Amino acid sequence: MRGAVGGSSMARTKWDLCVLGAGPGGYAAAMRAHDLGRSVVIVERDRVGGAGVHAGALSSKTMWHLSNDFATATATDRGYSAAGGIQVSYTMVIEAVHVAAAERQHQLDRQLERLSTAGASPERVRLVRGTARFISPWAVEVSRPGHAAEKIEADNFLIATGSRPRCPEGIDIDGDRIVTSDQIDSFADFPESMVVVGAGVVGCEYATIFNNFGRTNIRVIDRQPRILPFEDDDVADAVASNFETQGITIHAASRLESLQNKDGCVEYVITGANGKAEKLRVDKALISVGRAPNTDDLCLDRAGVQLDARGFVVARDTQSSVPHIWAAGDVTADIALVNVAELEGRHAVEAMFGCSPAPIHYEALSTIMFLRPEVASVGLNEMKAIEKGISYRVGVVGNRLVNRNIAMRSTNGFVKLLAAKDSSRILGLRVVGRQASSTIQGIAFLIHMGATLEDIDQCVHPHPSIPEGVQECARMLLGRSIMKPDVFGEDGFLRCGEG
Repeated sequence: MRGAVGGSSMARTKWDLCVLGAGPGGYAAAMRAHDLGRSVVIVERDRVGGAGVHAGALSSKTMWHLSNDFATATATDRGYSAAGGIQVSYTMVIEAVHVAAAERQHQLDRQLERLSTAGASPERVRLVRGTARFISPWAVEVSRPGHAAEKIEADNFLIATGSRPRCPEGIDIDGDRIVTSDQIDSFADFPESMVVVGAGVVGCEYATIFNNFGRTNIRVIDRQPRILPFEDDDVADAVASNFETQGITIHAASRLESLQNKDGCVEYVITGANGKAEKLRVDKALISVGRAPNTDDLCLDRAGVQLDARGFVVARDTQSSVPHIWAAGDVTADIALVNVAELEGRHAVEAMFGCSPAPIHYEALSTIMFLRPEVASVGLNEMKAIEKGISYRVGVVGNRLVNRNIAMRSTNGFVKLLAAKDSSRILGLRVVGRQASSTIQGIAFLIHMGATLEDIDQCVHPHPSIPEGVQECARMLLGRSIMKPDVFGEDGFLRCGEG
């Protein structure tokens, strides 16, 4: 039986590597195996690209950019005004999102097709459509409707089947009134009101997106006292303050008692911090309470692969409990990010084929939260530094003192830099503000290299740019800033501290 993508006339009976899942981690792993001259077969039951392209990273960020464009176009404080109103269509927005996802998927499909028909005999790359299940530690069986099952044997396996939105018990997710992020494109129009259950990154991002379009009254249920509980208070407070300014209601420290589709709307009951129950109604509900690994149907017990209590593959340095079976991305309990999945997939391939890759440094990973404004982070925050018992110094520069922010007329937020108390080694960065993402890659590299505040200060930064705020933070901690804390500290624009 041939796969969905063709190959040479001589079919392999055994592969160097079988990758389960063609999402970010699996695809990157397959390409790295190809680099090393290894034969690789990829099994994918759905769409190439996975959640990294569809109903996830690329699609949601496309929607975020479109919503930001709309919010900017309708602003009234920038020297222009759309007084006549700007029309927006939800179906047309979603169509633009689908076009972006299709563009990326076409690129991925084109590469697989070209590599699989490059004339190698026997073939070196193959895509097989269907659902894979282990039948032994050395083989999987792939099935799909209307086709005979196919057995695939390999010397190595990589589990990169990703994750799916977690569905809480007691909530009937119908894909219409009550949806997850996978079904956000099912709406016929912008709902008049929507409750977001969960105040993590995904929930806050979609709250931002719908609020930007100005057609939906947004409420967010957060069981914690504050949103984004993994971030420092000042970061979370800045986001919450912006939410409130934009008209988003946060049900903080609230427990969801029930949520159901009732009489043509969504009715939910919450118990607040004061212990009183409140019944509310909205048009739609978005459930965003984390993700669950796609390991249920893999029959990993037949291969002897150990899972934890939540169903994640137990892996050490991407290697599972079975030496020739590896795991990357959301199926492990590591950070669920596209860049992490790609990094782990490539690392696993290099390790399994004896390339002795350098260890993955998770402490230098950078992330972006697509809110309004953006939140960018890399390395340690104060919470983590305290948790790890690391003595640190911290500097904060308000965006009101950064020329690029002033020019953009977007001065909310701040730059926050952490350095080791004894050595001035850079530990972490948090930036809240427009174009925050432009600041973090350089700092990620410096953290990885063990650089210090002096290295930031001596680097010539472009002007005017957002990263100049990072440089001013470093200079302030070194006692040589251009804008002085004893002048602007009283306004809260500059702050130094330690812990």
